[in-house]
Amino acid sequence: MTSPGKGSGSRELKVRVKGGKNRKLSSKLWLDRQLNDPYVARAKREGMRSRAAYKLSEIDDKARFFKRGARVIDLGAAPGGWSQIAAKRVGAPQQGRVLAIDIQAMDPLPGVEFMQLDFLDPSAPDKLKAMLGGGADVVLSDMAANATGHRKTDHIKIVALVEAACEFAREVLKPGGTFLAKVLQGGTEAALLAPLKRDFTTVKHVKPAASRSDSAELYLLATGFRG
Repeated sequence: MTSPGKGSGSRELKVRVKGGKNRKLSSKLWLDRQLNDPYVARAKREGMRSRAAYKLSEIDDKARFFKRGARVIDLGAAPGGWSQIAAKRVGAPQQGRVLAIDIQAMDPLPGVEFMQLDFLDPSAPDKLKAMLGGGADVVLSDMAANATGHRKTDHIKIVALVEAACEFAREVLKPGGTFLAKVLQGGTEAALLAPLKRDFTTVKHVKPAASRSDSAELYLLATGFRG
């Protein structure tokens, strides 16, 4: 860790990660970025599961799709940052409902119902609608396919994942519902955008401030599901 020079006052300290024989450069850079990320520090301070929580907060601050009493499904929810925000904003569990699903386990969260389930399972939409007692008002997806390091391949994989999430959303959303999903910059294929524009009143890309400036991620926000 660097130390402040004489007369530096309250200058923030920057943590520097030393390299090691067994540590790859990419790992060192990632760790260095994490340790010096103000959103990571804020998440720890405020008890949030991940820095991603602030991305969702910022998107909803502008779009305001979370309503008190709304029913939400969070796909690929672990570790739970988005579910935390959703539960707070819809008033779960007293008013709204938040169902979080993931193929991996997730520690319990106040106001959130968790199911260890693959959303690609053909029975998933009906199972979740049965749990909700009807359709969902919002479907969230902050999922990302495992990266290969090859930009074009990674883009194809995440688009395929978003397309699957879109199909899921069509199965479970109520008319007027909202779908929010992570995509990558570089142009979202017409094959994905065209049906979304047909099925939703408004479709647009958003990039919240909490999303790192050097990140290729964007969020696809579709509102006003036509049913």
